[in-house]
Amino acid sequence: MDGLLILSIETATGCGSVALTRGGVVNGRLLAEAIAQPEKTHSRQLLGSVDWVMKGAGLGWTEVDGIAVSLGPGSFTGLRIGMAAAKGIALAADLPLIGVPTLDGLALSCPVIDRPLWCLLDARKQEVYAACYRPGPGGRPEQVSPALAIRPDLLVKNISEPSILAGPGVDEYHELFAQVPDVQLISAALGSPRAARVGFLAAEFVDRGEILDPVTATPLYVRASEAEINLRIKSKD
Repeated sequence: MDGLLILSIETATGCGSVALTRGGVVNGRLLAEAIAQPEKTHSRQLLGSVDWVMKGAGLGWTEVDGIAVSLGPGSFTGLRIGMAAAKGIALAADLPLIGVPTLDGLALSCPVIDRPLWCLLDARKQEVYAACYRPGPGGRPEQVSPALAIRPDLLVKNISEPSILAGPGVDEYHELFAQVPDVQLISAALGSPRAARVGFLAAEFVDRGEILDPVTATPLYVRASEAEINLRIKSKD
């Protein structure tokens, strides 16, 4: 079979996943996928999902070409657990580590688009993590704005043309977004982060030589954690 074999970990939201994929976005195949709950289970149980996926696909570590992880933004706890697990596996198996922005993976929920696509995650604190994508070659989403944490009402003011809104952040503020003219809403049931999409994108990242250092790699948090904010406040006192 052609294509890179990628083990991917997605723990950016409360319910994550682990997947084994072969190939990239266009012709990739999902070999196995398991659902995990990164915020409610110990990291060792996440590794149990990894073991289950490998055994389910009937493949060994010598056949894997890389370890991919959803970088964020997302749940701080989930991202830390996912990154720690991915780094540990990459180092132990001597495999490349690939980081895929979470919202890039989410954008593949709409593989072909004909208008701007806003991918949204619930960022709590009355905010969403958001990034805008526009149609690229063949209608494939291409990111045109950096990920940011923003209040939903402010995001709405930035939407000035017919658009698509997708992801868990849509469900959280559905009543507000439903009032925006010419906007199509895609709920979390149809568009959520998945390890399989992380794996497909990771295969393309490897082809471009975009590899992380497993020693220094860190999640993409977008905004400071509560602990960091409190520390800054104390340092000013």
